[in-house]
Amino acid sequence: MRKDPLILNVDDDDGARYVKTRVLQVAGFEVIEAATGGDALEMVARAAPDLVLLDVKLPDINGLEVCRRIKSDPSTASILVLQTSAALIHRTDRVRALDGGADNYLVAPIEAEELVANVNAMLRLRRVQGELLESEERFRQLAENIDDVFWMFAPLERRLLYVSPAFELLWGRPSDTVRSDIDSWIAFVHEQERGRVREAFGRLAETGVYDEEFRIVLPDNSVRWVRDRAFQVKNTAPGRERIARVTSDISARKAAEKLRHDADSRKDEFLATLAHELRNPLGPIRSAVDLLRIAGGDAGQTQERARDMISRQVDHLVRLVDDLLDISRISQGKITLQPKNVALASLVSSALETASPFITAREHQLNVLLPEQDVWVYGDAVRLSQVLGNLLHNAAKYTPKGGTITLNAAVCRDELMITVKDTGIGITLDAIDGIFDLFAQGAVAPDRAQDGLGVGLSLVKKLVQLHNGRVYAYSAGPGTGSTFSVCLPLAHATPAPGAAPGPASAAAPGAARKQRVLVVDDNPDAVEMMQMLLDASGYETASAYDAPSALERARAYRPDTILLDIGLPGMSGYDAARALRAIPEVAGAVMIALTGYGQARDRELALEAGFDHHLVKPVSMAALLPLLEEVRAADSSTSP
Repeated sequence: MRKDPLILNVDDDDGARYVKTRVLQVAGFEVIEAATGGDALEMVARAAPDLVLLDVKLPDINGLEVCRRIKSDPSTASILVLQTSAALIHRTDRVRALDGGADNYLVAPIEAEELVANVNAMLRLRRVQGELLESEERFRQLAENIDDVFWMFAPLERRLLYVSPAFELLWGRPSDTVRSDIDSWIAFVHEQERGRVREAFGRLAETGVYDEEFRIVLPDNSVRWVRDRAFQVKNTAPGRERIARVTSDISARKAAEKLRHDADSRKDEFLATLAHELRNPLGPIRSAVDLLRIAGGDAGQTQERARDMISRQVDHLVRLVDDLLDISRISQGKITLQPKNVALASLVSSALETASPFITAREHQLNVLLPEQDVWVYGDAVRLSQVLGNLLHNAAKYTPKGGTITLNAAVCRDELMITVKDTGIGITLDAIDGIFDLFAQGAVAPDRAQDGLGVGLSLVKKLVQLHNGRVYAYSAGPGTGSTFSVCLPLAHATPAPGAAPGPASAAAPGAARKQRVLVVDDNPDAVEMMQMLLDASGYETASAYDAPSALERARAYRPDTILLDIGLPGMSGYDAARALRAIPEVAGAVMIALTGYGQARDRELALEAGFDHHLVKPVSMAALLPLLEEVRAADSSTSP
């Protein structure tokens, strides 16, 4: 490949040709010579010079004709031609030469500096043109080999200068459909988004920003999603503004987003259904516990402890079911607490209640060391019991049978430190830093297989942090046991002594007419237990197990209050509520929705259907009786 530009010097005058050659060689150019037009054309074809210095007057072929032939041949058309003449010096001669394809025209005599300057100027122009052509070729190859559609607009001229071949594949139409009218593409945008897209594209000249996602309709009426971006091309001359635009097919991404959205919807629906199904059996259990409290005045201490245990475990299960409704919130540590002053002894008792069966099955010795004085913390009783229960369960799991577990609590300044220590397999030094990470699993005791998901300790850390506390893990290494310490702030004040009244005291019936309550549920056990509770609380009850029976029963019974399940067979509870409101005899009754569906939208639907209140199963009497008492009080105030 030659380094210096190659110039072909064509002149039939040996002296003139020699002088020009020497001038150009001194200026650093490589020069070859020809004395006739025929030789010049042959050397042009063979040597492909960068520039031909061509005299007009030649013995065989006129220089103007030689220039025309060079420029008319595609293989040589890009070669520069500098025409010279000592005879044809008029303006018309110059015009004729330039019209014939010459890139420049000089009249002899030509000064050496002028010749070199013209040659350099023409070569610079050739380099710029070559770089421009190369750039355009790169752009063309790039634009024609990508799936995105590239557009170039001249907005002031309202012309589409270029659209890449991908347009036909993406938009399903020949590019000629948009070349004649630069706004015609708008007609192919889905009608629901056409106005928005037209407005956004129209603001491009003002804002300089256009980035939209929308659907386009293909000729077969199928729909495709695209992302459309455009920007003003900078550094263009005034009056020659350009807009570049790129359209990308995002149908696959949108399909994936829809699949993910549908999966999330199915997950939410599954969790709501699961929660509903779990709440249904919990309702009768809670009702049975409340009934035992109401009717169990002569019950022994053992039965009372059993009732308390059932109640606490039902409360715990209800909270866990509530968490299922927002599992993503749990995974991010966003658990809503229900804090109150809680006695340390109560927390430990509840935790032992959960963990003791497993500790006993593992034949461990459990030592519990608590302060002699009452100690109170401010927190969520269920969650803090869960923390201690997880730590005790973890200690039992990772300690070989027959080990020792010690739970120790002590007050240190304004904090309570609870420590769970075991004689188990211990923790390696490299594992202890990540022991609280989600899904982290340590080694297992030699008599146990790997089990669990590795979420217990992670949940412990998150719950403790939500209580403004800290948790630490320590082990001297494998075989030395482990110690987990939880530090919690103490409560600012201890509650006054005395127990809160139970459900039985919440609804002492008066001497007035018994309020009539119609209980509607497709679960016979739930209906029976609710009737027994209400009867024991001084209410008169009737029952129905589906919507048609409820409508018929309501007309005859004329209840003051209707407890109506939403998930009835055949006709839903919402439709049943609307139908009941249309019956004159019960139009004024208070209707309370009892349902396993507890999301905000479920509550809205219940109120829209005509319910006065919305309670989520399992319903405690502490929540239900105040609503019934409002009805009783309203009835008493209107009685003569």
